[in-house]
Amino acid sequence: MIRFLCRCLGLLLLAAGFVGIVYDGARSIANNAVLVTSVSDVAAALLKDRAASLQAMAEGGQPALWKLLGLPFTLSPAAPIALVLGLALLWLGQPPRSGIGTSFRP
Repeated sequence: MIRFLCRCLGLLLLAAGFVGIVYDGARSIANNAVLVTSVSDVAAALLKDRAASLQAMAEGGQPALWKLLGLPFTLSPAAPIALVLGLALLWLGQPPRSGIGTSFRP
């Protein structure tokens, strides 16, 4: 069951990554400049008002940790992160390999 969920989420993230690449490419071509959608832009579009409250909560709890890990993550491009997470989940969800020399005959 966990493998199934990992594979489904991996495929969804992989598809979202490709859609993000196409979206960023189309925007870049239309504006004659390289435009990249960041993770914070995606979070703001999906979560609307909750994104700002989540950021305030993270900054209030550990400001140093937010500056070290949170801020660079939210400013990074969303499409490559979705692709890498999708590939990692697909790798985790793959079925186990049979051992070399194992016979499955009765």
